[in-house]
Amino acid sequence: MFLALNEIKHSKLRYTLVIGVMFLIAYLVFFLTGLAYGLAQENRMGIDKWQADNILLSSEANDNLNMSMIDPKDFDKVDVKDKAELSQLSGIVYREGDKSEKENVSFFGINPDQFITPEVTEGKLFTKDNEVVADESLKINAGYKIGDTIILATNEEELTITGFTKNAKFNVAPILYTTLDTVHKLKYGERAQMQPMKLNAIVTKGKLTDVPSSLQRLTISTFINKLPGYNAQVLTFGFMIGFLVVIAAVVIGIFIYVLTMQKTAIFGVMKAQGISSSYIARSVIAQTFFLAVVGVGIGLLATIGSGLVLPEAVPFQSNALFFAAVSIMMVVVAIIGAFFSVRTIVKIDPLKAIS
Repeated sequence: MFLALNEIKHSKLRYTLVIGVMFLIAYLVFFLTGLAYGLAQENRMGIDKWQADNILLSSEANDNLNMSMIDPKDFDKVDVKDKAELSQLSGIVYREGDKSEKENVSFFGINPDQFITPEVTEGKLFTKDNEVVADESLKINAGYKIGDTIILATNEEELTITGFTKNAKFNVAPILYTTLDTVHKLKYGERAQMQPMKLNAIVTKGKLTDVPSSLQRLTISTFINKLPGYNAQVLTFGFMIGFLVVIAAVVIGIFIYVLTMQKTAIFGVMKAQGISSSYIARSVIAQTFFLAVVGVGIGLLATIGSGLVLPEAVPFQSNALFFAAVSIMMVVVAIIGAFFSVRTIVKIDPLKAIS
């Protein structure tokens, strides 16, 4: 390590460039990791809030919540410790008197006495039809407040915001929690009274002992993975991050290799003086470790700093476990890349190098 650090001190500009390249790649990897995690969370936050074990959909729904239609009578046939009715609808709403600003939302019709009812962080829970509790992103990003009247664009149904809750999004859209009857009215409009009530899902917690044959059981993790676009998004970002980590290893490996080739004569003199190849190799590995750690560390700090100033509309979320795993992976692959230089050092002939 003594030799490695002294060489870095002697050639500050050269090694600063190596650290700079490592920093830029690390920053990009961390930023993409934060975006990938944030987008994934915005797809599933509303589901994670349930802290449930399973979800029951109609057997013909092909694992799609929107396509599922369940007779409310089947709810009583499900034998489990905790269960909750859920009716879901995707819609577009706007503030009363202002059609220019529209928001994509997801309505969750629930029974407020059941376990999937969200914790209200501001205001109060709905107590009657056409009242909603909204995700706080509508307040932060769109300026909605308690008491505002919002209108469903498809049938002009009016709703009143009574409260806000945190971390309630489904398929990236903020959730509006309301009564089951309200969602039924929003779905069918003036024809609501002529249409039988249908649920989209039954959410359960605990061991299921009896499920009607017309229903299909999915674990919550399976249901999340089958959300439209969720798996494709996670895999896309995963491959991008993986390739960037490999690119970082190649870049740092090339830099160290080029620097090693430039010092062939110096290493030859060192070998002629009796310094072993293993000592020189350890110095190169230590040097690579130092450069990678500094570059990755600065990239991580820059990413965390960027996350603090990004607007709420950007789906960026920090995750200490993911960042730690990516950091370790980048340092390890950078060291692996440096082993190509070690092979070169071992093959150096002192007589040829100094001749």
